Amino acid sequence: MKTSVIAKIYAFLAVAVLSAVALFTANAAAKEAEDAAAAPKPDLTVVIDAGHGGIDSGVTGKESGTKESDLNLSIARELKKLFEEAGIRVVMTRDGEDGLYGELSKGFKMRDMKKRREIINSAGARVMISVHLNHFSDSSRRGAQAFYKKGSEEGLKLATFLQKNLNLSSGQVKRYSPLVGDYYVLNESEPVAALCECCFLSNSEDEKLILSEDYRREIASLIYRGTMEYLAS
Repeated sequence: MKTSVIAKIYAFLAVAVLSAVALFTANAAAKEAEDAAAAPKPDLTVVIDAGHGGIDSGVTGKESGTKESDLNLSIARELKKLFEEAGIRVVMTRDGEDGLYGELSKGFKMRDMKKRREIINSAGARVMISVHLNHFSDSSRRGAQAFYKKGSEEGLKLATFLQKNLNLSSGQVKRYSPLVGDYYVLNESEPVAALCECCFLSNSEDEKLILSEDYRREIASLIYRGTMEYLAS
């Protein structure tokens, strides 16, 4: 009789242990599935276009003579880091100082533009952000401005999110609204696209700010936030 009771106790304990193991395994599987759902999606791609490059340096600083192309690339690289830290795949139209035109000969500018179009439209991206710096004959003009393709509702939506954030920069003295821009990279981009003119190099205050690495990081962070707000909308 005593042996029968002990056997029943062992049988009960065995069932209890197996149930606990099964519950632990189920919970672990559920946690794994939850973590997978929360993980960054590798199929989300953003193209970052650092304007100009090579012989085409863009505009230059009013005081320093610094090339727009170099500053564009610096901002684009900071922006790339932010997207990649969020688990988003990034394609850069250029990640070096050279242009995309190949040999320096007649028609190099259009070859450069066509190569950018090829990279942008073959990336399978949701969004394309082009980074530039502005220049104007009136040196009092300053601040960051977002542009979008005429007739593109999604482009306007993206540029609106970008402009909202750019208006919060420490160097923004006036709140702007996004504007239509007749730019090749906007007109030819298949992904939703916007172009950010991050400051006016023709303005000495803007130039001083953009020469600061901290300010370029601030601008990159604001562009990143605006893009993420668009993607989440």
